[in-house]
Amino acid sequence: MAEPLNWNSRRLTHGPQKGVTAFYYGLGMDAADFDRPQVGVGVPMLDGNLCNAHAVELGREVAAGCRAAGLIGLPFGVPAVSDNITQGHEGGAASLVSRNMIASAAEMVCTGHAYDAIVGLHCCDKNGPGFAMALARTNYPGLILSGGSIKPGTCRGRDVTILDVYDSQAAAAVGKLSGEEADEVLRTACPGAGGCGIAASFNTWGIAMEAIGLMPPNSSSNPAEEACKRAECAEAGGLVRLLLERDIRPRDLITPASLTNAAAAIAAAGGSTNGVLHVLALAKEAGVDFTLRDLQAVFRRTPVLANFAPRGTGTMFDLWKLGGTNALLKHFLAAGLLDGDCPTVTGRTLGENVARAGDFEFGEGGQTLVAPADRPFKEFADIQIAFGNLAPEGMVFKVSSLKEATFEGTAVCFESTDGILDAVRDGRVTPGSVIVLRGVGPTAAGMPEVLVASAALSTPELYGKVALLSDGRVSGVSHGAMGIHCSPEAAAGGPIGQVRDGDRIAFDLLSGTVDWTPQSEPAEWGAKKVVHRRGYLAEFAANVTQAHEGCVPRTLSDPLATPAADRGW
Repeated sequence: MAEPLNWNSRRLTHGPQKGVTAFYYGLGMDAADFDRPQVGVGVPMLDGNLCNAHAVELGREVAAGCRAAGLIGLPFGVPAVSDNITQGHEGGAASLVSRNMIASAAEMVCTGHAYDAIVGLHCCDKNGPGFAMALARTNYPGLILSGGSIKPGTCRGRDVTILDVYDSQAAAAVGKLSGEEADEVLRTACPGAGGCGIAASFNTWGIAMEAIGLMPPNSSSNPAEEACKRAECAEAGGLVRLLLERDIRPRDLITPASLTNAAAAIAAAGGSTNGVLHVLALAKEAGVDFTLRDLQAVFRRTPVLANFAPRGTGTMFDLWKLGGTNALLKHFLAAGLLDGDCPTVTGRTLGENVARAGDFEFGEGGQTLVAPADRPFKEFADIQIAFGNLAPEGMVFKVSSLKEATFEGTAVCFESTDGILDAVRDGRVTPGSVIVLRGVGPTAAGMPEVLVASAALSTPELYGKVALLSDGRVSGVSHGAMGIHCSPEAAAGGPIGQVRDGDRIAFDLLSGTVDWTPQSEPAEWGAKKVVHRRGYLAEFAANVTQAHEGCVPRTLSDPLATPAADRGW
């Protein structure tokens, strides 16, 4: 006999504790509703962030779609952090922490209330990864929906995005652009609701979620304020019902093959390094053996076939007009980059999902966002993984500005982002410099994005001629030559803490090495005891793994501690 669709909630609606049903009646349910599956709809609550400004509305659309499919959709809120508004001050520490908090909050609400399925709304960088982790952790049927991208703004007759804001402000800070023009870009770049529209962290994860099978086709490319986004949310209830009827669980979808698909899609799209951290975290949550070594192999063999900003000028709005993410994944599949046999939340394989998508037109006068497979924008991925005496457990590189895969230079060290802009302005950072920024790893500082530092290196004099190495993260709007997620971090006793000004650092990305040559006796260094004045950060730091394990709670880093697939009590 097949398990009922309300496999979990029936323990409450038909369980021995009949008193709990008083609340259900109070919510407007009747006896017939007690046989309907209950779906937790995770909504990242933050009206003070453009990315999430429409999240409550989308949550209501999903709930209505659940009702139409014979389910009960119950929206709930999770903490959300704006990865833009928190840049450059102490709020940056909250960004990655919020991902883990979302995972735990969704797990807590949905298991605590015995929901039968989960839908998570991905509206800003860490929303989708958090909900994906919760799906893997609980193994409840469910899916992720993208909240959609913001439309580009217009300034002086050209499209502008949040990337142009950071680049123009950095140029103004070093005297390369007038403050008036930079502020004009700032005022016009963000015209409405939706996540950052380029291949930054938000859209990188959306593309990865479609490639891995946890997000419906074209969800990541449907713009936030278009009617298709509302329609997609209304249709989600039908997909959830299908997942319940077929008992398709997240761990049925999260496999080495689908994680490889996600990595290849991130690489071919020219995506953000944050995708690396989230793929590693998702693998840990699902109990799948998938590491930086696996990612290294994928990135080495994957060419760049899309020219989104920051490596180019394209946006997700442009992709939507060309046919959406489904067309992009079809192109990647035809290029031999993806495994089309992987199952997805539609009940079909990835190959079946993309089969009816359109094809891109190439040639003179055609689109310039996507390259043909035989003429890629770059023969190897912008993201590469390296290991060496500077990063024994690995370092993630993003090198869209480098024409060659090698670099060697002289270290200029910083213990915080303070002073980097001054050093650039004063000429202490010159072509051939390697900025070493440490003390911003997961245990030391919550691993914030050091966008202020990376933006300073985008000026014409330095772009592609210097490198930034750090135990922190960079935003997907960053560009330049950057090695980040250095593991172990300085605060954990990692060698990056011993580097001194003047030391030589060299990396070769296609051979996967990053080497440090001290020019004098290395400074003494060991693990540092860090005291955090913010409670949320202290809790995160006390239980977080290093970057090469995805910065998940330590209890998940031991395969023996990973729970078996949860089918309820």
